[in-house]
Amino acid sequence: METRFLQTLLTAVETGSVAETARRLNITPSAVTQRIRSLEAEIGRPLLRRSGQKMQATAAAEALVDDARRMLSLEEDMKAAASSDDLTGLLKVGVIQTALTGLMPDIILTLRRSSPGIDLYLVPGTSDALYRKLANGEIDLAIVVKPYFPLPKSLDWAMLRQERHLLITPRGRDIADAANIETTLPREPFIRYDRNHWGGRIVDQYLRQLRIRPREQYELDSLEAIVIMVSRGLGVAIIPDWPEPWPHGVQVDRIELADAPIREVGLAWSRSSVRLPLIHTFRTIATELA
Repeated sequence: METRFLQTLLTAVETGSVAETARRLNITPSAVTQRIRSLEAEIGRPLLRRSGQKMQATAAAEALVDDARRMLSLEEDMKAAASSDDLTGLLKVGVIQTALTGLMPDIILTLRRSSPGIDLYLVPGTSDALYRKLANGEIDLAIVVKPYFPLPKSLDWAMLRQERHLLITPRGRDIADAANIETTLPREPFIRYDRNHWGGRIVDQYLRQLRIRPREQYELDSLEAIVIMVSRGLGVAIIPDWPEPWPHGVQVDRIELADAPIREVGLAWSRSSVRLPLIHTFRTIATELA
């Protein structure tokens, strides 16, 4: 059984789309269909069925998923062990959205020049979701917000950057003494960063320490969306000063806050990973560029 075909099946199950599977695997949609059909012929059961605009796994495919993941993981571990002296192999990297746009392009370009044998597979997500994937062995390392709890001894951590939080307001709007959030936030519509996110917890803890009850308007899980809404005059927000680019065309005033909280963004990885040489190379480059 071709492991490439199993990877195609897993990606199709995850995305629910032949076109997106083809894009992620850098093959044609017809190649995706042919691989799935070959697996179906080998197994003797249909594996995907169409439901509206999406593809869904059949019961036979769902029964295969866990074993297929283990087979692919074992194959990658064997390749990594065989090439432990060489900087070659696949590295699955989980990345939060602000690092995906602000850090990863330069990291990828530098890795391509210095270590072309390292192939990156990027997995976007929130810090908590990526942490779970890392703990479950689904990814090799993650660029995430530093957790609010101690990391287990099985994981290692390296800080990449510290991001001071800012108050952002619509550009040109005259908000008297805006930096005085004790009076500003109870008066102005406040767009809160989702408290279910690790970054949102930082802001929530900061407000609790100051005993500020803002005039809450919305609670969103996207920093980019928050900036856009503030730019359109819908409120004010406290967000981390993440690396550019910010959303195109936004016009906000960035106001420094006294004793503003710091968001630490860094790398987490397993100390026992068979891909440690690749991880350490990635870490060195990421640290230099962050």
